[in-house]
Amino acid sequence: MKRLLLLFAVVLGAALVLQAGLIAFAMYVLIGVLLLSRFLARKWVSSLTVIRKADVDGPVEAGANVTVRLTILNDGNTPITWVLIEDLFPEHYLRQKPPRVKITGKRMKLCSIRGGQTATLKYELDCTMRGYYQLGPTLLETGDLFGLHRTHRIVTKPFFLMVLPKVLPLPKYDFSSQRPIGEVNSAHRLFEDPTRNAGVRPYQTGDPLQRVHWRATARTGELQCRIYDPTSLAGATILVDFFHKGYPSRGEPSRSDLVITTACSIAYAVTMLNQQIGFASNGRDAADLYRYSVAVQRGSEEVGGGYENREEARREGEAEEENTRLQPVVVGTRRGIEQFQLIREALARLEFTDGLSFARMVLEVTPRLPRDATVIAILPGVPIDTSATLGNLKRQGFAISVILIGLDEEEMLQSQGRLLAEGIRDVRHVSNEAELSLLGDQAPASGVNPYKLSVTLA
Repeated sequence: MKRLLLLFAVVLGAALVLQAGLIAFAMYVLIGVLLLSRFLARKWVSSLTVIRKADVDGPVEAGANVTVRLTILNDGNTPITWVLIEDLFPEHYLRQKPPRVKITGKRMKLCSIRGGQTATLKYELDCTMRGYYQLGPTLLETGDLFGLHRTHRIVTKPFFLMVLPKVLPLPKYDFSSQRPIGEVNSAHRLFEDPTRNAGVRPYQTGDPLQRVHWRATARTGELQCRIYDPTSLAGATILVDFFHKGYPSRGEPSRSDLVITTACSIAYAVTMLNQQIGFASNGRDAADLYRYSVAVQRGSEEVGGGYENREEARREGEAEEENTRLQPVVVGTRRGIEQFQLIREALARLEFTDGLSFARMVLEVTPRLPRDATVIAILPGVPIDTSATLGNLKRQGFAISVILIGLDEEEMLQSQGRLLAEGIRDVRHVSNEAELSLLGDQAPASGVNPYKLSVTLA
């Protein structure tokens, strides 16, 4: 518009010099129309207020339907001839096959609003997969009837919707966590489990009465005491590899969703056994990907908007940060259902990273891994550095289990070979959700597991 005004001013000056009255009059009219269009467009866009309401106020389960309603109010006195309303949503979630979110209805609407009146925009989201989705902000575009001037404005703060991953039952899931007494330092000592009888022995001075096996005592005529197996389950720490190179586009988003479902199901199974559970991943927390930009705040408060075109306003509204984070996502290993909920929410928000490999992540979190908990690595593949890092954990005394996700036969054999070369025998494979429910029926890659524990879940 500035260029047009400059051009019209030059023509007007030339017309005045040449005493061309009709041309000068036409320039006066055009300049007046441009200024009036600019004034009306800025006045209209500044008089609009948008309120977004969703029928949820917290995390939802995968498969849930969420209704979003936008109410647009013209709190000015003059009618707005036209306004284009769009509620922004990350497009890459919609382009995936299958899409992680399906939208029913329109997120964009063209309407006219009289002074003091409202308009409504409504759409529904079918949350087919877990994720952390940004709804909004809302982009407004309006202008004069002649199309000489348009103005844009961003209103409303984004609303973030968390879709929790699915939890599947894991009957008879086994993982290598049984350990002989004395292998772990006293700070992590494992005690005897009174539910697991190992036999009887003669009474010794100091034995409590509850250890006395009265039937064996009556049979032998001497006091006999029960012997218990050491505690065979001390929980687990789940390590998830979310480095983007391990997830080719041809298998997405199904493969990454299966990784998350596997991790969440194992975390739930261990939690239900009242054991400690922890989580770490090299992926990014989606909450770090979204931020309120200064332009968003300015656009919601300024009178005049301030964007030259629609694409500039859209970029400011999406406001996505550069992928430069190099810190792992970690939930400390503890007990309790609250701990599982923290892990589930972290898994819901997890996104790919290109800045931190799995091997580097393991090196960083190793000092925080409890030695009395099994390390369960959930991997889309086993590069050489990954197998070497897990082998190093094995040599440090950690019990290691590995679950490989979505590999073909050749990749599976190669991955198993690298892990077996590092002494890791408990290697399992999952290709779909049906195989996940049969995870407990799989035998370790190299025969009998000397640390095998059988857990049957209702």
